[in-house]
Amino acid sequence: MSELEPLRQILRQSHHARPEDLPEMAMRVAPVLGVSALVIYIVDHQQRVLVPLPGGSAPHRAPTAVEGTIPGRAFALLAPCIGEERLWVPLLDGAERLGVLEVVLTQAPDETLVDNCEAVASLLAELVVTRSSYSDAIERIRRRQPMRLAAEMLRAQLPPLTFSTGHLMISGILEPCYDVGGDAFDYAINGDVAHLALFDATGHGSAGGMRAVILASLALASYRNARRGGLDLTATYHHIDAAVRDHDRFGMITAVLAELDQRTGVLRVISAGHPSGIVIRQGRVVKVLPTPTALPVTLGENRAPVVVEEALEPGDRLLLYTDGIIEARSPEGEQFGMDRLIDFAVKAVADELPLPETTRRLVHAILDYQNHELQDDATVLLAEWVSAAPPRPDGRQR
Repeated sequence: MSELEPLRQILRQSHHARPEDLPEMAMRVAPVLGVSALVIYIVDHQQRVLVPLPGGSAPHRAPTAVEGTIPGRAFALLAPCIGEERLWVPLLDGAERLGVLEVVLTQAPDETLVDNCEAVASLLAELVVTRSSYSDAIERIRRRQPMRLAAEMLRAQLPPLTFSTGHLMISGILEPCYDVGGDAFDYAINGDVAHLALFDATGHGSAGGMRAVILASLALASYRNARRGGLDLTATYHHIDAAVRDHDRFGMITAVLAELDQRTGVLRVISAGHPSGIVIRQGRVVKVLPTPTALPVTLGENRAPVVVEEALEPGDRLLLYTDGIIEARSPEGEQFGMDRLIDFAVKAVADELPLPETTRRLVHAILDYQNHELQDDATVLLAEWVSAAPPRPDGRQR
C-alpha cells in the first residue's frame, strides 16, 4: 500500500462532504492504515473538554477532559501520545488546535504508522475547518452552553486563535466565551511584518448593552482597513480613532497596536491608554513596555501618539493583555495583579509549554482565581519570535 493511499481516499470523498460525514470518512480509512477505528474529537470553546464528533459507523464515545487525560496531553503538548491500546494525535490546522484524533490500535505502533496517522489528522483538520464554513454542525459541538448575541457577533470577527510562520508564533484567547464584553484581538502577517492589536471597549457583557461590542467591531474593521491600505502604525492609530469617533464620539477604547519585523526582531508599539505589554527572555521579564504612549481611541485628535521601539532577541515572548487579567479579583477581593501574571508567564517558559497552551492555562488561572465569576473580559495575545526570517534571495521584503 502506498503511504499516500489514506490521504487519497479521504480527498476523493471530501469534495461533497459535510461535517457530519467526516466521522465515517475517518472510519473508512482506518483499515487502510491498519487500525481498528479513527474517532475525531473537537475541543470546546473554553478548551476544557474534547467532544467526539458523532456519525456513521464511528464508535460511541463520551466527552473527555483536557486536564489529566492522555488525549488532553496530546492536545496540550501538540504531540502524539500512546495509552491503553490507543494512539492520540493532535488535530491541527497549521498551528491551530482543533482537537485530537483517537486511533484504536491492533498492535504496537511503529514510526511509520504514527507518521501516517499524523498526516491523516492534518487532512481531517483541514476538512473540519473548510466544512465548518458551510455548516453549523462543528460550532454546535464546540458549544457547551448557549452563546449570547454579543459573543456571537464578536467571535465571528476574531482570527484563528493560533498561527505560526515557523519564525514567529502568535496565540490569543478571550474569555468569557459565551457572553463577552468589549475585548477583541487581531493579527496578520504581511511579508516579514507581523501586525498585532488588542482592544478593550468601554462596557462589559450583554447586560451592559451592545455598545461595547459595536465599538470593538468598529475598531477591528478600521484596524484591518488601515492595515490592508498599507498605513503605518501612527496613521493606523489615527484611522481607528477617527472611524470610531465618527460613529460614537463618547465611546472609549483602549488599545495596543504593534508591528514586529520577523527578520530583525524590531518591535514597534503604540499603547493607547492600555495596560503595558511585557517581554520575556530566557525565563525572566526583561522589559515592561511604557504606557500610555497615546490617548485612548476617540481622544486621539488631542495628542499625537508616540511609537516605542524595542529590539527582541530570538526566543523572546511578547505578552499583551487587557486589564481584565491583572484586575481579576479573588472572592476575598485581592487582585490577580502584575506579579502573579509575571510569575505565571515565567513558569510557562520554564515548563516549556507550547504558546497556545500557555494562553489557555493563563486564562483558566484567571477564571479559577475568580471562582469563574468574571467581572471583566480577560484577553491575552502572546507572540514568540522564534528565529530571524532569512532575507529573500533578491533582497526584497517578502
